[in-house]
Amino acid sequence: MYIGIGFGLYVLFTIGLYHVLVVKLEERFGTGPWIVFMLLGVLCLFLSWQTSSQTVSMWWGYNAFLNLWTVKEMFDQPRRRQMSSAS
Repeated sequence: MYIGIGFGLYVLFTIGLYHVLVVKLEERFGTGPWIVFMLLGVLCLFLSWQTSSQTVSMWWGYNAFLNLWTVKEMFDQPRRRQMSSAS
């Protein structure tokens, strides 16, 4: 009944958390952690495909694309940091 509200809050929380993760991880380790996010994304994609529950599949699918998008963000972060320090 309230799954949409709960999922929406989960999305909001994880997007905020991953934003901080990208900034801090890239600052400390460079773009190296991208492989972890890639592997997590592929694993979540597989789990989304394998589950029989639509709700659980949606949750795994969201996590898959959250992690896969983070790969892109890991490589965009150095450029953003450089642009902000130049201003």
